[in-house]
Amino acid sequence: MDLLIVRHAIAFDRDRHRWQEDAARPLSPAGMRRARKAAAGLKKLTARPQRLLTSPLVRARQTAQILTDIAGWPAAEEVPELSPDEPVLAVLELLAKDRSKLTAVVGHQPGLGHLLAACLLGGGGSLPIEMKKNAVACVSFDGKPRPGHAALKWLATPRMLRALR
Repeated sequence: MDLLIVRHAIAFDRDRHRWQEDAARPLSPAGMRRARKAAAGLKKLTARPQRLLTSPLVRARQTAQILTDIAGWPAAEEVPELSPDEPVLAVLELLAKDRSKLTAVVGHQPGLGHLLAACLLGGGGSLPIEMKKNAVACVSFDGKPRPGHAALKWLATPRMLRALR
């Protein structure tokens, strides 16, 4: 299985007066514009995944919807395992049940950085990976997804993706 790991696009700054729950904080207009351009570049860079999983938070769902609309990816499935502060192993257990050849996930930092590190190094390894908003990493597993059994195929910054369109 190949796995595309996508960080959500730029959201509004935290503001408890506008969004009492951080989960409701949406993408900013600039974030939406940049996400559309990045999705157009991503469409040229990689094949369409068979499955798209997203965090239930608004900004991740909006990013996933842009990937569906612009890149032609499948409709997103919300999974609580991609919520902030959820354990990385829960995401890998979910993915291990997936029979798709190419799956994409949309989520948040630092969880996605931890997921990427776990895919490459296993549960005991630590590697500080900071993914910019709207960055995408692609890892490849030999067999079912499990910690430490992936190889990094590529990592694209948002600027690189926007330049591909």
